[in-house]
Amino acid sequence: MSYINKQVENFTVQAYHAGEFKEVTLEDTKGKWAVYFFYPADFSFVCPTELVDVQDHYETFKEMNCEIYSVSTDTHYVHKAWADATDTIKRIEYPMLADPSQTLSKQFGVLVEDEGVALRGTFIVNPEGMIKAYEVNDMGIGRNAEELVRKVQAAQFVAEHGDKVCPAKWTPGEETLEPSLDLVGKI
Repeated sequence: MSYINKQVENFTVQAYHAGEFKEVTLEDTKGKWAVYFFYPADFSFVCPTELVDVQDHYETFKEMNCEIYSVSTDTHYVHKAWADATDTIKRIEYPMLADPSQTLSKQFGVLVEDEGVALRGTFIVNPEGMIKAYEVNDMGIGRNAEELVRKVQAAQFVAEHGDKVCPAKWTPGEETLEPSLDLVGKI
């Protein structure tokens, strides 16, 4: 089953953000682009490298009207403890969502049920709450925030210019394609 154009269902979760515990709901995430960035567990190995990579690009995401929501099945208390204990995670400025009930992990189809953790899933969601792109990696395969930035840019471009599409490796300012019968067999 594809998750493309699936509407994110209502949710309410606890989060650790900006040194505080907060409640985050689906309504809080609407009105701007969102990236749900699932990872297996706090206090692990590949996860902090990914979270800090996203942090290193966080200003770019904010400039694109896109919020990042990291998600693991750990509690918000564990997120705080991780930030307190680790200089790498202390740098994180975006909300760290807690999913101990596994509601979000199940909704997005990334839960490894027998382990109680999420796969490395990345979901780009438009301001209306619909999934526009996603990628799911196995536990040992880290992701690249630069490519995630590019994918969000492409999703935003296509949303704004519905008659044009973005070819491979497209970045803003480069040529796009306008699908037509004249292009068939010419690319």
